[in-house]
Amino acid sequence: MEGVSICLFLMLFIFIFLNKINAAELDIISDSQFLTEADTLVSETRIFELGFFRPDNTENRYLGIWYKQDTSRTVVWVANRNHPLPGVSPLVFKIVDPGILGIFNNNTMIWSSNATMTSPNATAKLLDTGNLVLIDQQRKMTWQSFDYPTDTLLYHMKLGKDYSRGIEWGLSSWKSGQDPAPGEFTLRTDLDGYPDDKLKQGALVKFRGDPWRNLLVTGSSKFDKNLTLIYSAVITEKEKSFKFYVENTSLISRLTLTSSGELQNWVWVEDSKNWKLSLEYPIDMCDTYNVCGAYGTCQVDWMQQTCTCLDKQKFVPRNQKNWSGGCVRRTLLDCKNGSDGFIKYSNLKLPDTQGTWLNMSMNLEECKAKCLQNCTCMAFALPDDTLGGKGCVLWFNDLLDMRQ
Repeated sequence: MEGVSICLFLMLFIFIFLNKINAAELDIISDSQFLTEADTLVSETRIFELGFFRPDNTENRYLGIWYKQDTSRTVVWVANRNHPLPGVSPLVFKIVDPGILGIFNNNTMIWSSNATMTSPNATAKLLDTGNLVLIDQQRKMTWQSFDYPTDTLLYHMKLGKDYSRGIEWGLSSWKSGQDPAPGEFTLRTDLDGYPDDKLKQGALVKFRGDPWRNLLVTGSSKFDKNLTLIYSAVITEKEKSFKFYVENTSLISRLTLTSSGELQNWVWVEDSKNWKLSLEYPIDMCDTYNVCGAYGTCQVDWMQQTCTCLDKQKFVPRNQKNWSGGCVRRTLLDCKNGSDGFIKYSNLKLPDTQGTWLNMSMNLEECKAKCLQNCTCMAFALPDDTLGGKGCVLWFNDLLDMRQ
């Protein structure tokens, strides 16, 4: 009996040892330490986790990042979304010379980080922001997953473009709940003029966000009594970018573009251990892009959408029954004789900024003078009142997509 007990003990010990090898939680990937299908890479305070996963009802395998405490495994980033891996052949995620991350299927690389800067002896870590980074020996970042978003925007991720590196940040929906390949909906920054973000279905604009602003919003919500949201915009020759984050880092939130074309903000509720929808765009009919046409404004009263002309004395609807034609002038604009001037509008969503002229050093009076010099200038505005009265946007085309 004693010999049998020793044998059982040794077998149990070997089983536990092998199971530990085959299901490890790593904190780093290096030249000598790689990730297999059973392993995961975990951020320092265990907020995020990276590993291989299979979407529901499919055998395709992907490498992705999700929230570790979320047992439903809500994926926020996918590496090989264009290269699903069917079958049962073993997968490995590792670093290869000269410092590139790669997914290997039977020793064949099917996805790589494609880093422009490479370095031997590089290491990869998953940060508590959800950013997978590749770092060289001098602790310099050579690649990051935040530069290649999929369908989800996390805190400190950016929308826009880095002109110096030629990298553009935007979201693209999953094709379906079971297929993370890029779907038909995208959220990207319109960089032709003062930047704003447009949600498109193919080439068709479905929804336009407000023009960018630096903004600090302090208040309370049902998720956090002391909520401070921080919106940060950068507009320079080298970069145009926009990001958001919260002052209270314990509040976990994500912005996701769904496969059906909704932009949803979800907040993690720790007490119930699940996600709650806090906001969804489009909100109402007035969020439909350019629903009232040129020089038309949209307003929702008692759940009913109404369109009106921006200035009822100067404009008239092109078609009372179909507002897609917008509004037209009653009389031609008299710019040269100076009989026409400007009217100030408040609490109005700025018109579509595509094709606008931008100068971030002008003040409002200089902006007005600049607009008066050109009879094709339709409007001017200070885009961001947090910039100390600086910044000028001029519109030269029809004014589109306004709402109260």
